[in-house]
Amino acid sequence: MEHDERAHDPDKRALRREILTVRNGLTADDVRESATALSRRALGLPELAHARTVAAYVSVGSEPGTLALLDALRARGVRVLLPALLPDSDLDWGAYTGEDSLTRVRHGGRMTLSEPAGQRLGPDAVTGADAVLLPGLAVDARGMRLGRGGGSYDRVLARLERAGAHPALVVLLYDSEIVERVPEEPHDRPVHAVVTPSGVRRFGRTPAAGNG
Repeated sequence: MEHDERAHDPDKRALRREILTVRNGLTADDVRESATALSRRALGLPELAHARTVAAYVSVGSEPGTLALLDALRARGVRVLLPALLPDSDLDWGAYTGEDSLTRVRHGGRMTLSEPAGQRLGPDAVTGADAVLLPGLAVDARGMRLGRGGGSYDRVLARLERAGAHPALVVLLYDSEIVERVPEEPHDRPVHAVVTPSGVRRFGRTPAAGNG
């Protein structure tokens, strides 16, 4: 069963508002400096060092920046997959081959996203990734992730589970977004690691090469 968080926990909505308020107060310099530090930290992860394929995303606005990391992964010879939002909020995937392979797509009244302009590989393409970088707003001490509430990545995680795929699940956040506890629902699953500009924190998984 797929889930849409928007109908659920008011505590999640309150925490989202709180975190987004802080993010919206960041300057362009704050975001840029954090992106550089995040890329450096993430590239040191064994989960990414051994990955052949990484499913990632292009950050928007004041989200922790990902483009520097995407380009660094490509320079290592890693195949990088990026999502394209479908009308039902599921995600299709396409290959990232540099910034000129991205196109700006406006999704109704919601948001404008940078998506892969080339061939669509289908929603199941993510099941071949060795690591999946998940967007988020917070992660708690158990590794539970707070998403934006659209349910797209709940679908991704459910698809991975159905396929018996076990990629490393990694979230990129600012330092203040590691919190004591994130409200959870029965379908929520913990991530394996969170990367912030100041370091890495892991949850219950020993780093290993490959997908399996």
